[in-house]
Amino acid sequence: MARLEDIPEPTRTVVRDIACPSFETAPFVTGPALSRRKVAIVSSAALIRRGDKPFDFGSGEYRAVPSGWPNDEILMSHVSINFDRAGFQRDINVVYPIDRLRELAAEGVIGGVTETHYTVMGSTDPAAMTDSADAIAAALLAEGCNAVVLAPV
Repeated sequence: MARLEDIPEPTRTVVRDIACPSFETAPFVTGPALSRRKVAIVSSAALIRRGDKPFDFGSGEYRAVPSGWPNDEILMSHVSINFDRAGFQRDINVVYPIDRLRELAAEGVIGGVTETHYTVMGSTDPAAMTDSADAIAAALLAEGCNAVVLAPV
């Protein structure tokens, strides 16, 4: 991940000055112990399965990532001149920590892992992602998810 001071202009100014949305509701802060929580991943790495259409730059869309996808079939279509893919190329868990969640579930640290995870394109105007965020939240709730790992790139 690039430091703000390392990002060239005009991108640095755009990233620094982008408005962050505010929400009228308070975050959900109660719930079962971690050992009983069903956990999902939401990644901004614009993950796709080999052969799928990559995310468009600046897209506000989201896509489902089924837990059953083989790791070697998952590609990153995140677009940024400021992102080093070396970590992802060595270990997918840098942007999609599915193996770590499975280990935590097997050890009983977490209650389980959802069958579906979600991905979006990072470096997108948050205002363009409102519908996607709402749809992801609804899908997670429908699956019984009560904890999320946010994996930003």
